[in-house]
Amino acid sequence: MSGAQRILVVSHGHPDFSLGGGEIAAYRLFTGYRANPQVEAAWFLGRVDRRKGWPTGQISLRREDEYLWDQAVHDWHLMTAVHTDSVTGRFAELLRALRPTVVHVHHYAHLGLEFLALIKRVDPSIRIVLTLHEYMAICRQNGQMVKARTGELCRRSGFDDCNRCFPETSAEGFWMRKQRFSEYFALVDRFVAPSEFLRQRYIDWGLDPARIVMLENGQEDAATLPPRPLAEGSGRVRFGFFGQVSAFKGIDVLLKALALLPRGNRAGVQVDINCAHLEQQTPELQAHLKELAEPLIRQGLLHWAGPYAPGEQASRMAGVDWVIVPSIWWENSPMIIQEAFVFGRPVICANIGGMAEKVRHGIDGLHFQVGNPHHLAETLLECAGSTTLWETLASGIRRPPTVAESTAEHLALLEG
Repeated sequence: MSGAQRILVVSHGHPDFSLGGGEIAAYRLFTGYRANPQVEAAWFLGRVDRRKGWPTGQISLRREDEYLWDQAVHDWHLMTAVHTDSVTGRFAELLRALRPTVVHVHHYAHLGLEFLALIKRVDPSIRIVLTLHEYMAICRQNGQMVKARTGELCRRSGFDDCNRCFPETSAEGFWMRKQRFSEYFALVDRFVAPSEFLRQRYIDWGLDPARIVMLENGQEDAATLPPRPLAEGSGRVRFGFFGQVSAFKGIDVLLKALALLPRGNRAGVQVDINCAHLEQQTPELQAHLKELAEPLIRQGLLHWAGPYAPGEQASRMAGVDWVIVPSIWWENSPMIIQEAFVFGRPVICANIGGMAEKVRHGIDGLHFQVGNPHHLAETLLECAGSTTLWETLASGIRRPPTVAESTAEHLALLEG
């Protein structure tokens, strides 16, 4: 594709309302497109649902070149939008007004699949690029490939296996689901996977390897933080969790590991929990985390710092030595791993999926056995007890690509 590009970025959320990793990655790429001289114009369309389940279908201007789409999905099995008339109406009108040469989609969750077909119906020459952020087409369980009833990791989807997770839907129903996703995915010109692990999962599912490429999400070009100042006789004993609370993020694994630390090895050890959306979780999960956290807070091992604004991340990360990513699902390319590396902090993560791919064990971080608090406790003790490990791993960190560098890679993909 030659000539200046006109790129519309579509995301399942706007960072003004939702600070998930996918939303932030999409918005950063939009800013990169807008700043690149190869791009004639760039716009951002982010989904919102102000009425919580009763979207209006309206598309409104948020600020210059940024729009909000009040949309939702009512059938998560088939990924059907609530406002299909908004797809054929307001979304089509926006496409005709902007005249993009490319629509770069960062997820279809909360938006449905129908708008992909509408893009080609309005103008078949528009190229569709779809960045995949997890495994939703493969897995009905929120795209996380964790078995619904047991929490066991799922290694490959199958219609009968999916039926066992969701017995209310027949194996034939899951066959129809895959057919529907495949038909809409056939309209996509190129797929982007932010990790090789995710790329291979989609190839195993049926995507043509030639149609899906691995490209990292770009990061802000922030300065590396200096090491945390140490008091005399203190070690690298401050650990931090950053991100959203969910049943799959492994915060309970981390809290159990902290409780397992022997009394004689706790000197100065502290974990900071920097998290959002605890109040949105089930009462059972909230109560479980509270039960685990309260004794640790009383003992001085845990500081529940709560949510933080994007501008506060650097100051919070400056107060820790290590960043912990204890997720119990495969993850794709957790934004916090790349952010930790930008700021010069080694990462301790579960040994599966995109986490294990992004963190090189013994080089820029450490792996522990997924879901195993005993192994995580051993890893915390290894980190706290060493006088050289932190320096060794910090020196092995490779800075992730900047937004500008990632944008250049995406534009090269469009030219290919």
